[in-house]
Amino acid sequence: MLSALNGRLSNRLARHFRAAPHRLPAHAPMVSFTFDDAPDSAAGEGASLLEAHGGRGTFYLAGSLIDQPGDHWHGLSNDAIIRLHRGGHEIGCHTFSHLRAIDLDEVAMTREIERNRSHFRGIDSSIRLENFAYPYGLASVWRKPQLARNFRSARGILPGVNSEIIDLQFLRASPLVNCEIDTDGVDHYFDEAVASGGWLIFYGHDVVDAPSPYGCTPALLRHALKAAEKRNMPIVTVAEALRRIGA
Repeated sequence: MLSALNGRLSNRLARHFRAAPHRLPAHAPMVSFTFDDAPDSAAGEGASLLEAHGGRGTFYLAGSLIDQPGDHWHGLSNDAIIRLHRGGHEIGCHTFSHLRAIDLDEVAMTREIERNRSHFRGIDSSIRLENFAYPYGLASVWRKPQLARNFRSARGILPGVNSEIIDLQFLRASPLVNCEIDTDGVDHYFDEAVASGGWLIFYGHDVVDAPSPYGCTPALLRHALKAAEKRNMPIVTVAEALRRIGA
């Protein structure tokens, strides 16, 4: 209980301490679809649906979870990572051991980052982990400046559209998770992005007909992709979105 409380407190503090403020230029709205941890279905069904709609996604991976069985899914394989990377999807960074940022001091975080980067370079030497996502969505006010020195951005799970002045080390992201959102909720976020001219980021995990509490069905992902097309919103990786806003 104390650990969970510390995590929520750290996340709240990190939300209000801007490590890398950036003003979004006037631009058309865009959307990024991101997947955390390493479910094989995200690299399979998820990536295939994105590609069918002309988009690419960002996959925030922890090296220790690759090709490993879990409580809710099996981790994607090295071959799947190579296919994603060479297919234009972005490989992003979690901590190697999937440890929370709040539980790591500076030395431990450095070790986790370097171990993860080394792991994925070993799979394909051209993989560069440029963007980070906080494991479990919990940011650390102490680690944000360190992450800013190592990554172009860090993504959390605070819902909402990124607009006006944003913190590149605390990007907002909304759940594309069946337990948390329905099609009306998805449409609401898209309409908010259109109204603000902002950058909408979704996060999820597995993509299967009977998803885990952290994943979505192909039908929900398909609805979100069609919602983007309906509003003429480009579907871009986090790296491409950052390029478009000059970050």
